[in-house]
Amino acid sequence: MNDAQPQYLSASYVEETRFGFWFLRSHTWQHHVLRVAINDLRRLFDKEPPANPVLLDAGCGQGKSFQYLRQVFAPRRLIGLDADPHSLRLSSEEAARQGLQVELIGSDCATLDVADASVDLLFCHQTFHHLVEQEKALAEFYRVLKPGGYLLFAESTEAYIDTWVIRWLFRHPMHVQKSAAQYLEMIRRQGFEFTPRNVSYPYLWWSRAKDFGLLERFGLRRPKPFGQREETLVNVVACKPLHEGAAG
Repeated sequence: MNDAQPQYLSASYVEETRFGFWFLRSHTWQHHVLRVAINDLRRLFDKEPPANPVLLDAGCGQGKSFQYLRQVFAPRRLIGLDADPHSLRLSSEEAARQGLQVELIGSDCATLDVADASVDLLFCHQTFHHLVEQEKALAEFYRVLKPGGYLLFAESTEAYIDTWVIRWLFRHPMHVQKSAAQYLEMIRRQGFEFTPRNVSYPYLWWSRAKDFGLLERFGLRRPKPFGQREETLVNVVACKPLHEGAAG
């Protein structure tokens, strides 16, 4: 990142650390985080996702998701949106490297510069816990999705974000962090529909709250089963109802 003070497009933007900015373009991030999350979200659909969709990546960062979104969802129109102009420049370079046509928008997620009911799929991966105005952002996600469109939401929870390692290496607005149950309740309260079939709680090595799963990887500790652990990740595919009256 440049030494000059960046001009972010959100008054509440929380600037990432230098390590965090570097990590978001690493092979580990791309292969073990982005790729895995997108494949898991695809699995959570009850039926085939919309063909040739308009797909919005809300909080696209440096554009490392673009290649995986193309492979899995084959969008006819791919839009990347971020509040950091420097990240958008890197996204443009990434799209060019991948030979992709991507529309890039500089915008705050709480005030999306996107038309009403214009998006089939909205991908929000590891972005929401960076947002201060979460309720406004979720309302904007709902607004820009077409009736019958889908929110693809993948997040780390407070149990993971509020650990000494993550707080040391990265920077987040700690007062807005939530549990998996709280994120799901927020999404449902906005008016999105989903069932337990559309939700997963990945228990990946890198998401262990205390040691990044190193003890388990070396066979020194058995992983806790579902129901006996505090979830550190939650993924959900949530649908905007076809009839607006269903919204809360």
